[in-house]
Amino acid sequence: MTKFSIGDHVSWNSEAGRVSGRITKVHHEDFDYKGHRHHASKDDPQYEIKSDRTDHVAAHKEGALTKIG
Repeated sequence: MTKFSIGDHVSWNSEAGRVSGRITKVHHEDFDYKGHRHHASKDDPQYEIKSDRTDHVAAHKEGALTKIG
């Protein structure tokens, strides 16, 4: 079972500091994003998150995310 769901408000650490956004997709299989292959599985999903402040979309594993709000 995944720890987070679509619509959850989360934050993560980036080069620019702490960023927050909402989960838009949950990946349970490997996928290509921004020219890179991201590895995901049912036991180790990756999440696409749209930033609250910009149109930037990031992909992260559960360990990098913290649920907020």
